[in-house]
Amino acid sequence: MYADPARFCPQDGSPLVEVSGAAVPQAKPAPPPAAGQNPMGQTSAGLRTLVRQAALKRGPGLERASTLTNALLDERYQVGKRLGEGGMSYVYLAKDMTNAETVAIKVLTPKLKEDKSSVERLRREAGLAMRLEHPNVCKIFRLGETEDGLIYLVMPYLAGELLSDREVRQGALPVDFGVPLLSQMCRGLQHAHDLQIVHRDLKPENVMLVPDDKSPGNVRAVIMDFGLAKERRQEPEVAKLTATGIVLGTPEFMSPEQIRGKALDNRSDIYALGILAFEMFTGQLPFQGRNAQEMMIARLRGKPKMLREVKPDLPQRLEQVLAKAMALDPGDRYPTMTAFAEAIEGAEESGVFAKLFRK
Repeated sequence: MYADPARFCPQDGSPLVEVSGAAVPQAKPAPPPAAGQNPMGQTSAGLRTLVRQAALKRGPGLERASTLTNALLDERYQVGKRLGEGGMSYVYLAKDMTNAETVAIKVLTPKLKEDKSSVERLRREAGLAMRLEHPNVCKIFRLGETEDGLIYLVMPYLAGELLSDREVRQGALPVDFGVPLLSQMCRGLQHAHDLQIVHRDLKPENVMLVPDDKSPGNVRAVIMDFGLAKERRQEPEVAKLTATGIVLGTPEFMSPEQIRGKALDNRSDIYALGILAFEMFTGQLPFQGRNAQEMMIARLRGKPKMLREVKPDLPQRLEQVLAKAMALDPGDRYPTMTAFAEAIEGAEESGVFAKLFRK
């Protein structure tokens, strides 16, 4: 048995699962390839996609939450096709019959809806995201619960592509495409930080790319899933919940202070966005390890790879900007997302990106 907050085995880094209130290790996976090797030829995002799909196939039998297609939810939402699924929820396309608006509905999985902590986490997600109002952040319209106990969130439907899927399809993204997206993410996150909200789970799977003629490159980045978001000013009950919650973040993108369980502020999101940017431009993560534990230890003890170690043709200034964002000590990072955005916008050596963004 392991202490209650444990989420990874200290011996081999295997993820832990809940059994009668105690965390126990899952079956140990086959020996992984040596650090830096990728026998399937996948990008880092592609490997995470394969792992997520395999985990879903091992899941419990489907129940009503997974079979809502064509149902009328709460006599208001006509549910269409299922758009996706994850460890916490199923997401559907739907039509709001009161105004004919197309929406996305996120339904808590049957297994987790009975968990009071999971339900409270979803309620927090809704409460926080309802306060957000920014073109680069996905807000929540409504939190609902059906008579038979299904809990769901109603969100705007964003017709586009996940950043992780773009990386899988295209590989490393060019600088002139990625820099505007990063700037937009910074601006959206600054809005959240201004409301004392830290995201805590930034990763390509939580960024949607939507067509937008008003944005550079005609694509707008939208930060999704504030399910791990945490108010910097919070009540003791919320602090206890987030300290022992079922998910703490995504290991590949967690900041050193998040790994240590320390208090977090906006600079933890800056660190995670730095890792996201590194992967976006190179197709690789800046830290290597054979399992989750080794990757986390590398962030606590080592230094990230330099950007141009992986892709020498990238701008030196961009390398310097991302290195500062991923500094081990939060005090050595950019103090705000606005400062990070301004550094990113000027990172291309011709300075053309700064002209695109500054008004």
